[in-house]
Amino acid sequence: MPSAMRQHDRAVVTGIVAILLLLWLGFLVHRSPDFAGSAWGGVFAVSGAALMLVPLVYSIVKRLPPLRRAVGPGMRTFLVWHIYAGIAGAALVLIHSGHKFQSPLGIALTAMTLLVVFSGFVGRYLLGFITEDTRAKQEQFGALRGAFARVATHAGDGKPELPLAGMQALQLVESMADLEYGIRAEERLRAFFAHWLKFHLLIAAILYVLLALHVWAALEFGLRWFR
Repeated sequence: MPSAMRQHDRAVVTGIVAILLLLWLGFLVHRSPDFAGSAWGGVFAVSGAALMLVPLVYSIVKRLPPLRRAVGPGMRTFLVWHIYAGIAGAALVLIHSGHKFQSPLGIALTAMTLLVVFSGFVGRYLLGFITEDTRAKQEQFGALRGAFARVATHAGDGKPELPLAGMQALQLVESMADLEYGIRAEERLRAFFAHWLKFHLLIAAILYVLLALHVWAALEFGLRWFR
């Protein structure tokens, strides 16, 4: 994916995640106890749950070689669908709640939904940004090291420009030290998030268990009104 497309994609997803967080914080100013059980609440619930199943299908396809080979180059498009469907599904589920966070199951499901979205965002975009920035710093560090080698060579010639070369060498060393510190800091951050995918998959599995329990509870207790 070209750099411009990656930046656009990252900006769009960042905006959507920010909106999702605002939807969650809406419970501070709005609560609708009856919306979740209404017809429109059911529409949002079913639509959100269906969209949240797309990431599950993607994970299954990705980890089964026959299915992955069948999809082929379409896996990249499938990944994009997985990201947007997961975020959109989470948004619809939050709307379905009507900001009525009373049952422990509902609270746990909402918390896990936000945690899964945030962990996916961190792994896919923030770590990608850190990787790109580290690569750029390493290239800049290599260029500065080459410039330092040239200045050091001229400084050893005994020419009248020696004081100027010494000042340039000092500036280059300071710049290289700053870059090296930044690279090491980003590498430590990457190491800290090295296991993000395992964590993301674990909490996603917990989310689907909670979602299944929520659907069962809705069918078991909600449909009793029609019996």
